[in-house]
Order: sequence, then C-alpha cells, then structure tokens
Amino acid sequence: MFGGPALFRDRDDAGRKLGEKLAQVRLEDVLVLAIPCGGVPVAVQIANRLGAQLDLIVVRKLQIPWNPEAGFGALAPDGTVLLNPELTPHLHLTDAEIWEVEKRTMVEIERRTQRFRGTQPAPRLADRAVVLVDDGLASGYTMLAAAQSVRKAGPRHLVVAVPVASAGAARLVKPACDRFIALHVSAALPFAVASFYERWRDLTDDEVLRYLQARGVPQTSMEE
Repeated sequence: MFGGPALFRDRDDAGRKLGEKLAQVRLEDVLVLAIPCGGVPVAVQIANRLGAQLDLIVVRKLQIPWNPEAGFGALAPDGTVLLNPELTPHLHLTDAEIWEVEKRTMVEIERRTQRFRGTQPAPRLADRAVVLVDDGLASGYTMLAAAQSVRKAGPRHLVVAVPVASAGAARLVKPACDRFIALHVSAALPFAVASFYERWRDLTDDEVLRYLQARGVPQTSMEE
C-alpha cells in the first residue's frame, strides 16, 4: 500500500489539482461527467475550473454475492456490462447468478439516477468533449464501463481524469479513451484509493445532491 504522505487533503483538493491539469488541455464544449458518489466533489472542482457543464453517470460495480465490498465487473446505465476475466471464472458463479446480480445492479442504477437527476433528460454527449471523473481507480472496471457507454454516444473527445489510479487500472482504461489523465499512478500492491487522501469517507446520497444542487445540476426530485 502507498506508504508516504497523502497526496490530497480531500476530494475537493484533488479536484482542484486535477482541474489545473485539465486546464492545460485545449477542450471545447466540455461536459464533465462524475461517477457518484466519490467522483462528484472532484468533478465539481474540475467543472468550476473549466467553466464547464457538470452532470453525472451512475455506473455500479457488480458485487460478489458473499462479499459486497468487492466486485467482479461493472454495469453502466445503457446496459454496458463488463466482467473481470481474471476474477469471474474463479468465483464459479452460474450464468443465472450473474444475471441476477446484473438485474439487482440495474435497479440500483435506476434508483440512484432518479434520486440524483429526477426526470431531467440526460445531457447531450454527441460531438462534445466529455471528461469522465472519479476519485480514483482501483481495478478500473467501473470507469471502463462508463467510458465504453459514453463512447457509444459519439463524443468528439473522451477524457478520463482521476487523481490517482493503480497501474493495472491505468493500463485497462487508457485504450478506451482519447486522453487519460491521472495525477498519480501507483504500481504498489495492495492498492487502496483511500490511502492517498488525508480525509476519506463515503458520501451519502444527500451530500451528493447538495454538491449537484450547489453547482446548478438540475433535479426535480430533491425532496424525495
């Protein structure tokens, strides 16, 4: 595990530093898409720095049934599904069991999308510079699912931007985007995103909503 001093005070600090890096890249008609929950504070700071539109894409890991903290793949809102080919065969899950996990995960994606965005239409992705943001990449499968899903909509330029990534995640995600930006890539094992932050905790849905509301992302279900 990363053993030196933390690189970032918190997600806001990471977002400001990442925003400065992205400001050096010439992008026009930018849409910053956050992966909630942890990617939202980072993305808010990036959008502020770039003067860009902010929105989100709810992508969820496929949880191992007996270990919900771990995942064997990821699912995007449009049904894009990715399975970790190195891990999944060793779990000995049947096709029916995998399908059941996917169904439960899609229900959660739809619930969270409704919670965060209400009935507002999804933002236009075609012919835009889309910046996908999370607070860090461990395995990389969630971000890869997001990138593959967004790519189908025809963005002019697809950027993945994260404060920190494992070396394996960086190798996995880079081919799926036009530009990959990580302030720090670590080959150390085990790898934990939280170890690069002084202050780290899980965000609640209400906190995510407050970040989005403050940035002007439209919701119609704030009171739900």
